[in-house]
Amino acid sequence: MATAIAREKAKSPDGALVLHAGDFVQGTPVSTLFRGLPVIEVANQMGFDVHTLGNHEFDYGWERTREFIDAGEFSTISANVVDRNGRTLAEPYVIREVNGLRIGVIGVVTEQLDNLTRAVYRGPWDAAPLVKTVRRYAAELEDQTDLLVVLAHCFDDEDDRMLAELTEIPVIVGGHNHGGADDVKARDGRLVVKVRAYGRELGRLDLDYDADEKRLVGYDWRRIKVTAKKYPADPKVQALVDKWETKVAEKVDEPIGRSTARMGKRELRPLIERVMREETGADLAYMNNGGIRDNIPRGEITRRHIWNMLPFGNTIYAGDVRGRDLPNELRNLPNINPNKTYRIATNSFIAEKWAERGTRLTDQQTLVRDALISSISAQGMVP
Repeated sequence: MATAIAREKAKSPDGALVLHAGDFVQGTPVSTLFRGLPVIEVANQMGFDVHTLGNHEFDYGWERTREFIDAGEFSTISANVVDRNGRTLAEPYVIREVNGLRIGVIGVVTEQLDNLTRAVYRGPWDAAPLVKTVRRYAAELEDQTDLLVVLAHCFDDEDDRMLAELTEIPVIVGGHNHGGADDVKARDGRLVVKVRAYGRELGRLDLDYDADEKRLVGYDWRRIKVTAKKYPADPKVQALVDKWETKVAEKVDEPIGRSTARMGKRELRPLIERVMREETGADLAYMNNGGIRDNIPRGEITRRHIWNMLPFGNTIYAGDVRGRDLPNELRNLPNINPNKTYRIATNSFIAEKWAERGTRLTDQQTLVRDALISSISAQGMVP
């Protein structure tokens, strides 16, 4: 990706902005073990100009989020992550001059931040309404800029709402949706673009812009597939990756068993639920699909596969609940007796959401990841 970015910037002698739409951290053993900062160290070598906060920037607590902001050699922005007094965690926007144009970039994160993060990690911060927030800063920037861009870590329907209502914003560069979008989403001469996640694509948007009228005259959008064959690794970035990988390899590259077939979320979810039941003596267990972040391949399974699949550091929670009081995710299972008391188990992320609805469970002080590794090691073969 670093090589691809450098090549595309070289094609723009009059300047370009390199934008990242959130979720730098999380998902790999390096990020999990060292709480994200190595990823920022690598990102500092990639050529980014502006980054907006994603929901996973909060996975190690909001104090760590501040450390990410301070450690980045690029601008990190977020206009709608605010406390009860309206103060922002990051700068709400930046202004950059490119090819004679003053470009204002406003950062936002999904209004569903509270559903995607744990309250204990989010602390005093919540996501303010998108349209209202962007409109406020767009008005503030009107006389200071020629072009406004929203850098958005949002769901597709939120992008659609901003595109429909924020007529003062010509360009929205989106993230959060790992699948990206095949085509530009355009409306009345304004547009939304986004690419696939995990470094699979780099997007290039060339704008033909009338600064006097403050409107797009034309554009060219390309999704550039990033492969090792086409874009060999940047030596400086590769050296950093190797340095951090060396630190974790001994911990995570140990084989623990074998799989008879490739296992995706459909197969892994019941496996994890079974492990949680066995660990706690529970009758029922629930694992959310969003907590399963990778597949297990057919053949040898290493600890790394499990770390990649369960990167969040969630522990197992368990407790006793009457059938009539079961959380919605378990209440509709077959043969539930409303008058029977069931022992139930889940992970700490879901347990916090259930507690908000009145179902309080107890932390068993065992990582879901560790329980699964122990189970696979004991069995030797899955499923």
